[in-house]
Amino acid sequence: MFLFKIKTYAFIGPSGTGKSYRAQYVASQRDIKYIIDDGLLIKENQVIAGTSAKKAPTKIETVRNALFGVEERKIEAQKAIRKYRPDSILILGTSDEMVDKIAHNLELPPISERIYINEVATQEEMDTARRIRVMQGKHVIPVPTFEIKKDFSGYLLDPLQIFKSKGKNAEPYVAEKSIIRPTFSYLGNFTISDSVFKDIIVTVAKKVKSVYKILKIRVDKTQTDTAGVQLYIEVSIEYGANMMETLRLLKKETRREIENLTAMYISSVDIVAKQIHFPEEN
Repeated sequence: MFLFKIKTYAFIGPSGTGKSYRAQYVASQRDIKYIIDDGLLIKENQVIAGTSAKKAPTKIETVRNALFGVEERKIEAQKAIRKYRPDSILILGTSDEMVDKIAHNLELPPISERIYINEVATQEEMDTARRIRVMQGKHVIPVPTFEIKKDFSGYLLDPLQIFKSKGKNAEPYVAEKSIIRPTFSYLGNFTISDSVFKDIIVTVAKKVKSVYKILKIRVDKTQTDTAGVQLYIEVSIEYGANMMETLRLLKKETRREIENLTAMYISSVDIVAKQIHFPEEN
């Protein structure tokens, strides 16, 4: 048990009925800044602990991760809770038993209030959510796309922003979600050509003042979900430039631009200065 007071809430509904989609709305109504969903501990749109249960290789592992039944995941979440000392937490689950089990595993106080999906969504909305889950294989996690790229490399991520209001005369807020779908589904494979990565890198290099020319680019798109895209770049640097500063800047801007434009996680960017370009003598 934690040495500070935490009020524990639960948001309950069958799988695929739209709990994660409405989680931020439910949390905002009660001024809850921390959410536990799908094996993740989320603070105001930022993942602070956990790994999504959707990445587990088997159904049994999926359930264990979602319940924080894996010792490593449980300890990680408990450490984060002790660090941030939340006043309240909202636990998402498919049943009363599930949310009670999560609270028990994380040594949280008994749940003080339970909100059910049918209290915040119509039957038609729940049926639509189920249909999308079954037909399109999509699942919503209540965090921005950028935050889960590292956990879902190789997955198609669709950012979704929804403007909400806490009530009459209240300031609206943006509820940002991430919709994920495995890259292989009934829609087929989602792929990005190597030439796209190369064109982006060349464009970024033109904006970095001390880079004279890109000499070579190698792109390695691994088939595993965890490794992400690996980039190897050889460049020519202008004479007199600070070489290390130039390479650091090119690396940073390359990673940022590719992740923003393609939604693919870049696991490594290795840049080598192969040449120095001397200005022509008059």
